[in-house]
Amino acid sequence: MKRIFFLSFSIIIFFNAVAQRDSIVNSRDTVELVPVEVRAVRGGTRAPFAKTTLSKADIDKQNVGQDIPFILNQTPSVIINSDAGNGVGYTGIRIRGSDATRVNVTLNGMPFNDGESGGTFFVDLPDFVSSVNSIQVQRGVGSSSNGSGAFGASIHLSTNDVIKIPYLELANNIGSFQTYRNTLKMGSGLLGQHFTVDARLSNIRSNGYIERAKSHLQSYYFSTAYIADKTTLRLNAFTGKEKTYQAWNGVSESDLKGNRRINYAGTERKGEPYDDETDNYTQNNYQAFFTQKLSPKLVFNTGLFYVKGKGYYNQYKATARYAAYSWVKPVKGSDTIFTSDLVRQLWLNNDFYGDVFSLQYSSNGTQLIGGGSLSKYKGQHFGEVVWAQNGLSGPTRYYDVTAHKHDFNVYTKWTQDLSNSLQSYVDIQYRGVRYKINGFKQNPTLQIEQQYNFFNPKAGLIYHQDMWSAFASFSVANKEPNRDDFEASSHEIPKREKLNDLEIGLENKSKNANGGLNFYYMKYNNQLVLTGKINDVGAYTRTNVKDSYRAGLELQASAIILPWLTASGNVAFSQNRIKNFSEFIDDYDAGNQKMKTYNSGNLAFSPSVVSGATVTFIPIKKLDLSLISKYVSSQYLDNTSNKDRMLNAYFTEDVRASYSFNIKSVKNITITAQVNNLFNALYEPNGYTFSYYSNNRLNTENYYFPMAGINWNFGLQMRF
Repeated sequence: MKRIFFLSFSIIIFFNAVAQRDSIVNSRDTVELVPVEVRAVRGGTRAPFAKTTLSKADIDKQNVGQDIPFILNQTPSVIINSDAGNGVGYTGIRIRGSDATRVNVTLNGMPFNDGESGGTFFVDLPDFVSSVNSIQVQRGVGSSSNGSGAFGASIHLSTNDVIKIPYLELANNIGSFQTYRNTLKMGSGLLGQHFTVDARLSNIRSNGYIERAKSHLQSYYFSTAYIADKTTLRLNAFTGKEKTYQAWNGVSESDLKGNRRINYAGTERKGEPYDDETDNYTQNNYQAFFTQKLSPKLVFNTGLFYVKGKGYYNQYKATARYAAYSWVKPVKGSDTIFTSDLVRQLWLNNDFYGDVFSLQYSSNGTQLIGGGSLSKYKGQHFGEVVWAQNGLSGPTRYYDVTAHKHDFNVYTKWTQDLSNSLQSYVDIQYRGVRYKINGFKQNPTLQIEQQYNFFNPKAGLIYHQDMWSAFASFSVANKEPNRDDFEASSHEIPKREKLNDLEIGLENKSKNANGGLNFYYMKYNNQLVLTGKINDVGAYTRTNVKDSYRAGLELQASAIILPWLTASGNVAFSQNRIKNFSEFIDDYDAGNQKMKTYNSGNLAFSPSVVSGATVTFIPIKKLDLSLISKYVSSQYLDNTSNKDRMLNAYFTEDVRASYSFNIKSVKNITITAQVNNLFNALYEPNGYTFSYYSNNRLNTENYYFPMAGINWNFGLQMRF
């Protein structure tokens, strides 16, 4: 009954709310530079596509040490997940059903997506959100960006604000599963009206909800800037170091009901699980920005970036065959040893560097932006055996392959006032991508060299009159395959993917209110999806499917209902379909695969309803009490619409209390207490499935990634 009450209450408030309280925090203390990312890849207030922008105040309210996707959980069409089950360690995000490999991510305008997988590993940015001043989420194709193509959404994070006054800030959190966060931030303020320095140190530890899913995350952030009337120069350096016990195997359907916290990682060792089945990775980021105001109408900016990553994950393998590592089988006495337990490390050593640039012209209702980026990625993959129970009989490095990727793009964006109320928007981008892959772990002799040339046009109209605004736009995006897609076969190169995106939006804003809706239709050509087909080396690979689409309606509203009561909410209804595709099922009896053809199916991980709502009470001054709700309807684990392969719908509520005050020696003290999953819902937002024939019977195995039940977090933040 409690769930029904809170859901009904949130829905009533959502559909009756058309307002939002203005929240301006520290506006007098910060001055935004004209950094590369704001005008180059971000969308302005009236840009003709669906977007949500979170301010520093919005971010700080939610920041309790969890990963970046959890900060975005209340934005439209967003679904988040966590391997460890509590938002610390490896986390994931889907926007309009598109996973992280299809979401373009930039840090201050610099591309961040992994050069090979296309994914975004936020675990490599622990507590980075504590240094972020704003986040913009663009849904759909959005504005032309740098780096990986936006094929469902883009996320732009900015840290380049100038804080004018000196500060010292301490933030400490403690929570369930022995979760701790300690953050120290400090800034010089403006020195001599021209210089500023900001720095942060962070340490996060958690045992995780899943057994042994421990995380130890460390990071620092350093930024210094020179600011003059016409020139700005900024240097950023930040590092993330993570050690996480692997929890990416999921939980089987049979274990889910009785032992949902089980972790299979490390259990190949007899007896107690191997205690170092861990992922270990360090990523260093360096950024340099230069902005020059050439005239009152013309601004040039550019930025250099370098990302250095290196790390490995440890694996315990039981009864591994010596032949699989090309070793000579050892002989003990008269016995030949064919297998051995061993520990191996799978390494990645990568470099990613490049330049982004833009030239911005504004005059008399005309804005022109020309820009682009040039980058190179180099990745070295190698594996080493560091211990073998029955001894090592050969070289410890058993594979060593490399990959190179060059990415170049240029774009022109033109916004023109056609009248006092009507604007046009044109955005044209060329992007070139070149791969050179020198072998794979399971297929070291396979060589790939592939070039892609993409033309991505976008156009739209924006209308605004009094409190109303509306837009319509049409965009084209193209995307290259990921590294793993090329391992399918030496003679079966995957095709590029193409997306045509139609967006139509309407919004109303008043002094205390706003509400809006957005319709989208995203038509894919040759989308790459998992079909169960195996490649030349026996691994499952994505296959181009000619025809698929996503269509939906997103509603948003927020309001001041009473001076002590505010509410905001969003709900997205969608249909996500794939047509004319084949499923491949392993046949262990015959030693091959069986094929089954479908005329139509639902796209995997694409629920038809996603909604969120936040209701905030202010019983006394400086005390906020918030009820935060999230509902996600059922979704399928693959594209077959088989009800035996699906994730159940779930509905969760969190409660957060925040109280701020000050004393003589401290400018601000904020105490935060949060209870997540208040009613202890047992739910799984992510998983995977596979099927096979054995003894002439079809068997399906489902694995899930459970989220924590009721859990809590307590925080104390002091600003001096």
